[in-house]
Amino acid sequence: MSQKILLNSKEIAIILHRLACQLIEKHLDFSNTILIGIQPRGTFLAERLKTILETDYQIKDVALGYLDITFFRDDFRRTDKPIEANRTKIDFLVEGKNVIFIDDVLYTGRSIRSALTAIQSFGRPSEIELLVLIDRRFSRHLPIQPDYRGRQVDAINNQKVIVSWQENENEDAVYLVTN
Repeated sequence: MSQKILLNSKEIAIILHRLACQLIEKHLDFSNTILIGIQPRGTFLAERLKTILETDYQIKDVALGYLDITFFRDDFRRTDKPIEANRTKIDFLVEGKNVIFIDDVLYTGRSIRSALTAIQSFGRPSEIELLVLIDRRFSRHLPIQPDYRGRQVDAINNQKVIVSWQENENEDAVYLVTN
């Protein structure tokens, strides 16, 4: 197994600020916009973006929620290991709002399809966008593309993209791992 670093902590910080600026260009004051971190890994990215928007760009009260898609996945019954759900935390209305799904890696698109189904339980958003840190563009099973991407990575099937977050793995880094 070999491991190559794709992004270090400084590069991730630069990308996060660029993504925050792109969000501001489109959504201005975020009064009608909601950030939704897709559980489990998208929540770290969503929290970071919320912090950047509020502290560095003085945008007040950015709404942030977490969406668990475990039981909305089309493959959740196809595994032998026990399924462990995460917690959904959406304590506001999504009806008529602009929703931005946030996830660390866009791979096959199946997680996003699941999120599209799951969010309907909370109302009908006026618009849904997708922000990802890493876009593995040649691996899609479904026709889903990000509106905002940190970096595009061309990885083959025996390679994995691993995102490490300071909050979880004690470092900010993105690795390309080959089995």
